[in-house]
Amino acid sequence: MTDYSEEQRNELEALESIYPDSFTVLSEKPRTFTITVTSEAGENDETVQTTLKFTYREKYPDETPLYEIVSQENLDDNDVMDIIKLLEQQAEENLGMVMIFTLVSAVQEKLNEIVDQIKTRREEEKKQKEREAEEEEKQRFHGTPVTIENFLNWKAKFDAELLEIKRKKMKEEEQAGKNKLSGKQLFEMDHNLDTSDIQFLEE
Repeated sequence: MTDYSEEQRNELEALESIYPDSFTVLSEKPRTFTITVTSEAGENDETVQTTLKFTYREKYPDETPLYEIVSQENLDDNDVMDIIKLLEQQAEENLGMVMIFTLVSAVQEKLNEIVDQIKTRREEEKKQKEREAEEEEKQRFHGTPVTIENFLNWKAKFDAELLEIKRKKMKEEEQAGKNKLSGKQLFEMDHNLDTSDIQFLEE
């Protein structure tokens, strides 16, 4: 006949020596304890952590222990759900053997994976932001491409605006009575003047 109590006591002693800093006994009857599991440090020394609470059932290890997550750091809800599923699966697979070390090791591995995912996620976000910034930059510098047609349109508008400015300036000067227009100024105002003399002679 299996001495469940003896097996449980032996496992508790082993766990205490394996996890001296993170193992805490909460009660003797039923035997309940917590183990805090911390991932290895990520790139920026960030870690994820969870505290698992285990309670032995009377016929453990022939019955699965009760387990729950009593606290966690830097884990989102999906991560917590994944850890619970993992514990469920491992407990079923190891039924009949003392299994707390196996369960904790599986959770430890999972937390290390999560830290790596956080790093990958951050890198992806960084790349995404860089891509968006590049796109914005391209948009900013991407003006209208110059073709002969739109350059000539622009030039015609520009010349017309320039002529208008000159005309206004000359009008203002006329009104101010500063001086009479020189031949050059008259010519600049009206290009027809260069043929007007010829027309006059022909008439």
